[in-house]
Amino acid sequence: MEKDYLKVFTTDQVYKADIAHDLLENNEIANVILNQRDTVIPSFGDISIYVHKKDKEKAIEILKNLEE
Repeated sequence: MEKDYLKVFTTDQVYKADIAHDLLENNEIANVILNQRDTVIPSFGDISIYVHKKDKEKAIEILKNLEE
């Protein structure tokens, strides 16, 4: 992962990660999804969204309503 990317959102729900990704894309914020869920037992692990550090504050503001 690029050193200038910061985690702005974490969830264990795939649909929430997809919504977060789409919200950021719709607001022209490039983002990366890091899926660390176990492939054998999908209930283990998280999915994280990373954005460039210059977009961190805007991304957090956009995603604040998705928090678990």
